[in-house]
Order: sequence, then C-alpha cells, then structure tokens
Amino acid sequence: MDWSASLQGLVGGVLIGLSAVWLMATLGRIAGISGIVGSLVTTLPKGDSAWRVAFVLGLISGPLLLMLTGGGLGNVAGEPGEVVGQPAGGVGLMLVAGLLVGVGTGLGSGCTSGHGVCGLARLSPRSMVATATFLACAIVTVYVVRHVIGGGA
Repeated sequence: MDWSASLQGLVGGVLIGLSAVWLMATLGRIAGISGIVGSLVTTLPKGDSAWRVAFVLGLISGPLLLMLTGGGLGNVAGEPGEVVGQPAGGVGLMLVAGLLVGVGTGLGSGCTSGHGVCGLARLSPRSMVATATFLACAIVTVYVVRHVIGGGA
C-alpha cells in the first residue's frame, strides 16, 4: 500500500486545523473560506480586510508553489509527470461547478471549512446538520457519476 497519499492528506488536514486555530487565537475569526472570500468580493475594503487578502493569497500560493516546483513538494494529480491534473470536464464545467459551489455556500450559510472544521469543533448544531448534508450530497454525487452516468475516477 502506498502511504504517500494518506500522509499528504494527514499533513494537509493538520495544516488546515492549525490555520483555523491560529486565526481564532490571533484574530478571533473563524476560518470559513466562503465568508472570507465573500466579504472581499461583496463589500468595500475595511480596516480588517488585510488579513482576508493575506489568507486568500496563502490559499492561492500553495498550488502555485506546487506547480512551480514541478511536483517536488508533492503530486496531487495521481499521474507520474503531472503535478496538477487537468479538469475532467473541461474549464467550462469547472467554472459552472465553481458558481454552483458559491451559490451553495450562500444557501448553506458557509462551506466545508467553516462548518466542517470550525463549526464542528465548536459543537455547533447548525454546522453538524450542514456537514452531514455536505457528506450525503457528496456520496450521492459520487454514486451518480460513477454508476449512473459512468464517468469519474
């Protein structure tokens, strides 16, 4: 068994958890990505927008650093010689999917990072319901894509 993917997931999870704890401890803020990005996009910059910009730049710089190192820091594509895989359905489908995720985070009052990481840690009932809903939808989506439509990995 190849443990590298499991180790990458473990390290990534620990880093996400540490960043959420750090943000709460230093600024008293919840690391909900949709809220952080949404406030940058929908409101005029305020005095507290610098940390939001830094947080988003950190999210963007990780994959860019991975691509620039040619996979020396890890391979998330699952293919030898590839650092980051190509979108399975093309760029158009990725844009539509991103738009749908944005709408969903608005409807759900948050995303997996806000509800799943921070909300569950605070034992928030709303976050427990939201996370269970995310998980159920993901299970149904994978089943439909793999067994009904016949695509996916």
